Amino acid sequence: MSNFRIERDSMGELQVPEQALYGAQTQRAVDNFPISGQRMPAAFIRALILAKAAAARANVELGQLSQSQGKAIVDAAQGLLEGDFMQHFPVDVFQTGSGTSSNMNANEVLATLAGRLLGEPVNPNDHVNCGQSSNDIIPTTIHVSAALTLHERLLPALVHLVEVIERKAVQVRPFIKTGRTHLMDAMPVRMSQVLDGWAQQLKANIAHLQDLLPSLQALAQGGTAVGTGINAHPEFAARFCQQLSHLTQVQFTPGKNLFALIGSQDTAVSVSGQLKTTAVSLMKIANDLRWMNSGPLAGLGEIELQGLQPGSSIMPGKVNPVIPEAVAMVAAQVIGNDSTITVAGQSGNFELNVMLPIIAQNLLGSIELLASSSRLLADKVIASFKVNEPKLKEALSRNPILVTALNPIIGYQKAAEIAKTAYKQGRPVIDVALELTDLPRSQLETLLDPEKLTAGGL
Repeated sequence: MSNFRIERDSMGELQVPEQALYGAQTQRAVDNFPISGQRMPAAFIRALILAKAAAARANVELGQLSQSQGKAIVDAAQGLLEGDFMQHFPVDVFQTGSGTSSNMNANEVLATLAGRLLGEPVNPNDHVNCGQSSNDIIPTTIHVSAALTLHERLLPALVHLVEVIERKAVQVRPFIKTGRTHLMDAMPVRMSQVLDGWAQQLKANIAHLQDLLPSLQALAQGGTAVGTGINAHPEFAARFCQQLSHLTQVQFTPGKNLFALIGSQDTAVSVSGQLKTTAVSLMKIANDLRWMNSGPLAGLGEIELQGLQPGSSIMPGKVNPVIPEAVAMVAAQVIGNDSTITVAGQSGNFELNVMLPIIAQNLLGSIELLASSSRLLADKVIASFKVNEPKLKEALSRNPILVTALNPIIGYQKAAEIAKTAYKQGRPVIDVALELTDLPRSQLETLLDPEKLTAGGL
């Protein structure tokens, strides 16, 4: 008993670890949900603490809390954020669908700390949770945490990846490679055109994510239990957003319809969908790099990725494309996360979505995974790969598809005959074309010049 203290809530008494900052409702959640051992993401808890500080400031302005109470809550929140705050938030992700347990966890921890600072009791419900409900603070926290991690982590990482790709494109512009469609030889392309295509994919993803930010930065706060705003000051939503914007340096606004923001998670579903698209783009880039690096003798061998670690426990000297493989796995996980969020998003039953914690975990997980892997792809793969020019030239010289350039002059059927003959005999297409047409070599050299054949692209 000496390691525990007795706490009380509306359901009675129970034991809480003696040194724990949280109280009875958090302990009930710990006891009730020993499911995964996974806590809510740190980015979510950080946003929840910031939201509590913003609420305290707003309530002081509106006369709902005393100046001393509000300051104690804000100071407690700041102190938490400056330390290892996650140790005080033990509630499992798989908990009550509204996230009430995590909300009360924050309320109880802040009430304990604020009470110590103030020298008198601070109530987790009446003071820290003033003007709020789990039903609006948790949807708000999902939006805030996702917006902050997009601003701070993913968007800068994607911009960095684009910049590295574009710099590399300039470096590799002189190199021309065999293009491939259906994994089969096609017309030639510049290496820079390949990279510029990747960069444009990512730029489109960045733009689409940025387009979603205004919706993500519109908050449910002020709707309280069902969207009507019961027990919240009429000006609370606006004041809360002003205070939160000041604390985070990101512009948050009250939602236009609080019923929609509490009863649904459509914005989170939309953001997750765009994260999935970003993952698909990264998967394409990672797999292109793996194919181009394949070999080095029996594969394409067009580029050589930086060697990072031994590739086999039994085959000496083997080096594998480990970062692209890791990025591909990240993409697969993000696609899976999106499926979870899609199912969770449709669980908006009447006035409340009841899968909020798992939406938060998967949404923030996707953002963090994409941010980390994008930087690794940029710094350990794109920036450092080397081009194998002899391999490129060898493949180009034997590519019968170059004959496509002769179609306007000799027609498709004759060009097909030349291509098949060149492939069957293993000869350069220019030599076969010289035999099967009356075009002079000088004209054929001009028409089949790989560099000129890439001029149609950017």
